[in-house]
Amino acid sequence: MKRILALLLTGIFLLNACASEKGIEVHNAWARPAAEGDNGAVYFELHNHSSTPDELVSATTDIAETVEFHESKMDGDVMQMKMLSSIPLEAFADVDFAPGELHLMLVNLKQELRTDDTFEVVLHFKNYEDITVKVSVRDSAPEEDHKMD
Repeated sequence: MKRILALLLTGIFLLNACASEKGIEVHNAWARPAAEGDNGAVYFELHNHSSTPDELVSATTDIAETVEFHESKMDGDVMQMKMLSSIPLEAFADVDFAPGELHLMLVNLKQELRTDDTFEVVLHFKNYEDITVKVSVRDSAPEEDHKMD
């Protein structure tokens, strides 16, 4: 009887743990002002609250010709930027898209990005559902805010 009770309690605990997983969330999405026809960049925090790894495979927006994943790294005294085909997202991992690091490159902007404007970017994952992100245009990174953007 104790064994059955222990198995039952273990099963309930595991079901509750799975049910409480939030999936993937995006916080603090922002971009700097940029001119129409130029390139821009989007920064944010990506959180995988799931026990399942995933992969960010693409992103889209109506305000740019295309969206690419880029990673900036110092090579001696020179900043090098490399295009990436996707961004792996391990289980329970956080990935920061920040100036001088990972970012979404908005190629050939169709409109000017002015301070206090907002626009949307859709993130496409290998397994998880698409996430539509509201991006705020600002001169510097926003204060940390973990409400769903």
